[in-house]
Amino acid sequence: MMRKGLYPIALFMLIIGAVWSCSDDEDGFWSSIVPETEENPTQSQIAGYVFKPALEPATDEHVQQLTVPNGFTVQKFAEDLGKPRILVATEEGYIYASDRDAGIVMLLEDTDGDGVADRQETVAELKSAHGLTIHENQLYIVTIKEVYAADINADGTLGEPQLLTDELPDGGQHPNRTIAFGPDGLMYITIGSTCNACEEPNELHATIVTANADGSNIEIYAEGLRNTVGFGWHPQTGELWGMDHGIDWLGDTEQKEELNRITEGADYGWPYIFGEGKYNPGTRPPGDTTYQEYLELSTLPVLTYTAHAAPMEMEFYTGSMFPEEYSGDAFVAMRGSWNRSNPVGYNVVRIRYENGEPAGFEDFLSDFLVNGNRGHFGRLVGLATHADGSLLVSDDTNGVIYRVSYQQ
Repeated sequence: MMRKGLYPIALFMLIIGAVWSCSDDEDGFWSSIVPETEENPTQSQIAGYVFKPALEPATDEHVQQLTVPNGFTVQKFAEDLGKPRILVATEEGYIYASDRDAGIVMLLEDTDGDGVADRQETVAELKSAHGLTIHENQLYIVTIKEVYAADINADGTLGEPQLLTDELPDGGQHPNRTIAFGPDGLMYITIGSTCNACEEPNELHATIVTANADGSNIEIYAEGLRNTVGFGWHPQTGELWGMDHGIDWLGDTEQKEELNRITEGADYGWPYIFGEGKYNPGTRPPGDTTYQEYLELSTLPVLTYTAHAAPMEMEFYTGSMFPEEYSGDAFVAMRGSWNRSNPVGYNVVRIRYENGEPAGFEDFLSDFLVNGNRGHFGRLVGLATHADGSLLVSDDTNGVIYRVSYQQ
């Protein structure tokens, strides 16, 4: 059956009677009541704040206030980078970072082992370059509609990127594709939705797809995923996990961000079902399908995290520097909220796994918010485990990559 439909009240900002007030810096609140009807058996206060903390510089004083667990330290690995997004690292210590706005891939290296990159150069130029992964000594780069592969030279530079496919769908609200190779040798690509909650123009939107290593045979692997930027395979179980972005404009506490066990053929409910089986009042399932029937077809999250935190890259830790208890746990970069009265996110969280199952979230790298939460000096995107076992974290607002290390 057709899995996505649009109910007129989904056009939240055009609803007659919506209340909106805002200040000069565009912070504000609006709301509207969605009535209970026979067609829509839910009643909900559709409400939302717009609050965007002001950008502050990443000064030494600000960096010194960052919080990490005992035994860990955080420092700048590199700065003045533009807008670094997704990170990947090689066993040789080469770090690749994408800058979507500049359309480049950067190479960084710490040649003297002091924890600070002393080499930086542009190694690829591709419009809207974003997702990165390494497979069989090639760097794969995904833009909005294309996937490229480039040979990695002995010095870390790249050969000429070769186009593998240009058959990904157009962008929209979520044009930032990510990419990785699974244990099965297939390429996995995330394709976010074009909207908050709507009928999609292309069945590939709001999915994770697979393809062969040469870009051929693109197929939907899982659907109903609004925007799963961060995903990966647990190093012990081999199961695929991903963090999905929740729907906006459902208030401060909805929709929570979702940690999903992603399985082939599963539908994760977007845009009709969210959280622990809740109905989205701004949509109606297709045809004569009821909410309850669609719920029965949907796979629910294993864990949820604070709404609007905006999860980005996800990294399972397999390094040797951190204490043994971190092995097999995952880190998630939380970019930070804008659709909430009190900001959340702006941090890196750890997902503790016990016997291959996620047991909970806890703060790992925090306190990028300043001035009583009115400002921030970092909205985080990328994560990578350096060859030395440290964790690298990118911020694309101040152009910094941070390094978190551990010493007993």
